[in-house]
Amino acid sequence: MSFGRPLLRTSYEADAAILPTWFQKGSAIVALLGVTLMALGFGPLEAIPKFLLGNTWINPVTITVVFAIAALGINILVGVTGQVSLGHAFFMGTGAYTAVMLGGNVGEEESWKACVPFHDNMGLLAEQGECGLGLPIWIWLPASGVVAAAIGVLVSPAAVKVRGLYLAIVTVGLVFIGLHLGRMLPEWAGDFESGRKWPKLDLRLWKEETPLVEMTEDGKWFGLIHLSEEQKQFFFLFSIMLLMLWFAKNLVRSRTGRALQAIRDRDVAAEVMGVPEFKYKRIGFAISSAYAGIAGALFASLNGRVSPVDFGLLLSVDFIAILLIGGAGTIAGTMLGTVFVELLPEVVEKFTAWMATKLDAGGPVGLISNFLLTEGGEGDFGPISIATVAPGWPMSTFQWNFVIYGVLIVVFLIFEPLGLFGVWLKVRNYWKGWPFSY
Repeated sequence: MSFGRPLLRTSYEADAAILPTWFQKGSAIVALLGVTLMALGFGPLEAIPKFLLGNTWINPVTITVVFAIAALGINILVGVTGQVSLGHAFFMGTGAYTAVMLGGNVGEEESWKACVPFHDNMGLLAEQGECGLGLPIWIWLPASGVVAAAIGVLVSPAAVKVRGLYLAIVTVGLVFIGLHLGRMLPEWAGDFESGRKWPKLDLRLWKEETPLVEMTEDGKWFGLIHLSEEQKQFFFLFSIMLLMLWFAKNLVRSRTGRALQAIRDRDVAAEVMGVPEFKYKRIGFAISSAYAGIAGALFASLNGRVSPVDFGLLLSVDFIAILLIGGAGTIAGTMLGTVFVELLPEVVEKFTAWMATKLDAGGPVGLISNFLLTEGGEGDFGPISIATVAPGWPMSTFQWNFVIYGVLIVVFLIFEPLGLFGVWLKVRNYWKGWPFSY
């Protein structure tokens, strides 16, 4: 590569590199170092997320990391392959329940008989089995992706039979099937509302009581550095996310990735050119489902207790919002959209709580707070309610988040189809040509 022409590519390898320029390589190293120092509690870098998200900022950031894995999967299916799907939550639930069956608590009888629910004389469910095989994470986590991928392969023929809106409706049906199974099989799913316990993220060789690395207690990381429970979980999940990110990026620039993109752009033309449509749509569904299964298992284990309701249609719509706001078909856009969509509610909630403390402060801030917020009393006309119950108008911050998402989706679809990634491209190209306009 010539220093006189930094964007000159002299080989296919250089053109297809993940980080083709020294600036991008340096930026990636600085970003990783910054995230590491931020998670370790380095004051200046920790100040920004603490200011926006509060003292417990690392918890929503960790959940965002898990959702980034699932978003990478839906991007492979929707953004790269061009298959519209609203069933991503179903595959996350599949991975989660695979994880709890393999890694959950072992019953008293040390067998699957402990999973059978006990019914009293009146035929009512009196006891729910918290059953599982108690296997370590290095078994149940990959298995959650494999099982979800297998079900994705079974669903994939529908992608060839139907397209567009019809495929979206078919995948929505999967979500409702999953919710129905969760209600009908309480011995596996637990209570439909409260759910059941999931295996912890502790690292074990087999079933020993003392794990090699205990993620749910403060302590030293591999005996080197003292970390809190939240820091251990963040670094572990962030490492998995980087691995999945690397695989997704390499997939896009591989032969398989080019075939998937050809199907997305024009499936009939791709078939004529020798790209077997059924084969690669099946691969796209399998990989996307595997990502969702792994993310679902991690999400459930991180929360400790989830229910079938958590894997409903709203979760699938969340991922569609991530792609549309971040930029479908791009890895960077998927990451930007995940951070924006998952952390925005936390930022809005913290900002609203801060403004609520300024209602009686006076001055410009107090005036704005009184104009925007209302406690539900007579004479209050603010659009944002801080009351415990906020039916109708004014709306709570939770309800306003849905409005914000809807407005952003409409705005990006009309004015910037590439989402936040498209905005970044325009800003980057402007400064590349500045001060010249040609």
